Amino acid sequence: MKKNVLILCTGNSCRSIMAEALINARLGESVITQSSGVKASGKVNPVAQALLEEKGLWRNEYHSKLIETVLDTAFDLVVTVCDNAKETCPMFPNAVKTIHINFEDPSGKEKEMYAKTLELINENLLPLIKKELC
Repeated sequence: MKKNVLILCTGNSCRSIMAEALINARLGESVITQSSGVKASGKVNPVAQALLEEKGLWRNEYHSKLIETVLDTAFDLVVTVCDNAKETCPMFPNAVKTIHINFEDPSGKEKEMYAKTLELINENLLPLIKKELC
């Protein structure tokens, strides 16, 4: 049985989408990852999407979604990836565990910053999820 993971940030346009794509690509045999935003922007950052496409991680079903759309899902792990989301994260009635790991928002910065953020997610978040769930 695959474990359910939610990646939560403020806008659900960049960091959480990148984390969702990376985790699904690398740990997809044991986890199903979704992302959402406390104040979802409703659109995916085009630079983040281009980077994920370039790396072969993009799936057309990835999109920015409001937290209300996932509140009733039973998650084994909820990960907040920005300090604002951690502070405003609602209580998930069906979440087993919540962890926080902050990644700086690359939005509006050079493309290299997006790649650096993706690499930090790979180096820091993936091992944490493996340790917690796999």
